[in-house]
Amino acid sequence: MNELEPIWGSARILALRPPKNAVDPTRPYAFLVESERSRSGIVADTGVIFLTNRECPFRCLMCDLWKNTTDHRVPDGAIAAQIEYALERLPTLRHVKLYNAGNFFDAQAIPPSDWRRIAGLLRAFETVIIENHPRLVDRRCLEFRDLLNGELQIAMGLETVHPEVLPRLNKQMTLADFAEATKFLASQEIPVRAFVLLRPPFLSEREGVNWAKRSIEFAFETGVECCAVIPTRSGNGAMEELKRQGQFAPPRLRSLEEVLDFGIALKRGRVFADLWDIEKLHPCDRCRSQRIERLNEMNLAQTVLPRVDCACEGST
Repeated sequence: MNELEPIWGSARILALRPPKNAVDPTRPYAFLVESERSRSGIVADTGVIFLTNRECPFRCLMCDLWKNTTDHRVPDGAIAAQIEYALERLPTLRHVKLYNAGNFFDAQAIPPSDWRRIAGLLRAFETVIIENHPRLVDRRCLEFRDLLNGELQIAMGLETVHPEVLPRLNKQMTLADFAEATKFLASQEIPVRAFVLLRPPFLSEREGVNWAKRSIEFAFETGVECCAVIPTRSGNGAMEELKRQGQFAPPRLRSLEEVLDFGIALKRGRVFADLWDIEKLHPCDRCRSQRIERLNEMNLAQTVLPRVDCACEGST
């Protein structure tokens, strides 16, 4: 592992940021439909609504989600109105993700006064997936769950189990925090999915792969039902500075392939590769599309498929 950068605090992370994007607090900043394999093994279309709300108070070193957030709390009723706006424009679906670039149970992001109306808008959904920080997991999760007709699932950022790297991400969370939150949710029959970073800063390519595998194993050991492996990206200012210092480089596509193969082969729960902007990870025009399609097919089938052969494999 590279020599470790001293722990970065929020002030330094904020100082390196580029400007935020302009957003409208009355509208979600995006919404789309994606296919995903459900817990039951059925591949189904899932709506994803990216809510516009106040920035997350946990300013993680690698995060770029703050770009589409507001500086101040949105008015009561705004989040429910955003969901209603998106649902009116999406097809009829049975599963939905509400991603708010932070934490659903942060009252400054999602006003609790909106919960009942939100639940009413979601009454036809079989599955509702939200994201939340482990330190904000408590009985509020149960209160919102009880308002829904369908199953609540909660996604949490585990990031990495590396004992020195995790504190340097400014996640403000320990592995014990994550394990405790997962145990609580599992005891209440709320399924948990974990976000695992592939090659966070301060790790070499090989270390990034090995620690992603160990993070997946830890997640399943704590009771997580599903893991999403996210290639660490640049684009937030801090990551560019770390790249300049030689402390960060984006992972290679073959590393994501190896980690997904490993996770699915465990057969302990669903494991997905995050394919957002995945084209940027691989320079080879000959095999890029086929390799990405393989990853997508594996996400849906949860089966390890034969690797794509290409002459570039020895150099990328």
